[in-house]
Amino acid sequence: METTNQIVMVFGTFDSLHAGHENMLLQARTIAKKLINPLVVAIVARDKTVKQIKGHATENDEKSRVQALHETGWADMVLIGDKKDKYMHIKKYRPTIIGLGYDQFAFTLQLEKLIIDLNLDGKIVRLKPYRPDIYKSSLIKEKNDQTPIVPIDTTSFELKRLEPVQK
Repeated sequence: METTNQIVMVFGTFDSLHAGHENMLLQARTIAKKLINPLVVAIVARDKTVKQIKGHATENDEKSRVQALHETGWADMVLIGDKKDKYMHIKKYRPTIIGLGYDQFAFTLQLEKLIIDLNLDGKIVRLKPYRPDIYKSSLIKEKNDQTPIVPIDTTSFELKRLEPVQK
């Protein structure tokens, strides 16, 4: 007898991964623990979609963003958004929960109607922000753009072996 996975699906750009992204996916994982045979599935936005929504290109291309997120292990599956149908993965995987970030509003107005039209037994959950004053991609990018790169003279450093901290 094959058991079907119940899916918590999240969406994002996932550019320059940070603690806010990790927290978002940890929240999704916490929700998933209440489901039967759960999977956390992250959908990474296409470069073209990001440019349409945010008005600028990403720091990292879509393939790099998918690979970087996959390597974190924060999600069980990492998929790239469909080129033609922004809701294709919802239609295909039929998630039990759609987790939206606190600041995600693009494409969300049609989600409730889509859930009804697809006869999904699912719901939309708005995930909580994690230190949005610090861990918001646009703020991190702005800060990085303003931070001057200063060359470091490494000849003056003395390398020492670090000892583990005792608990």
